[in-house]
Amino acid sequence: MRGPIAPPQVPLAASRAEVFADLVQDSVERLERRWPQLADIDFLVLEVPRLEGRGDQAAWTDDAVPLGGVIPSRDGRRARVVVYRRPVEIRTKGRDERAALVHEVVVEQVAELLGLTPETVDPRYGED
Repeated sequence: MRGPIAPPQVPLAASRAEVFADLVQDSVERLERRWPQLADIDFLVLEVPRLEGRGDQAAWTDDAVPLGGVIPSRDGRRARVVVYRRPVEIRTKGRDERAALVHEVVVEQVAELLGLTPETVDPRYGED
């Protein structure tokens, strides 16, 4: 028998990218309760960070691949927080661990964007 194991409306049919995007959205919704201004920020999921080279040297190395980033607002564009899916997935083993790391990355990027400490953005930041 060939075809999907489950119909599209069943969670089994969600791709890894969709499940990851849901983790980011869950984290954002959790933070929006405390920080309503986050509604004015776009949250994006990209597969990997773009490699911006400087001559023959890369902007990041194997030891320091970013998990997220911030793009400040300018020229009428909203500020954006980016979470990089593959680097986060590689560093986590299960859904709970992945959800915790996603939330940590979102908190860190929001803190950077707002000019606050991560502990101010989420008082539970850093707790296991």
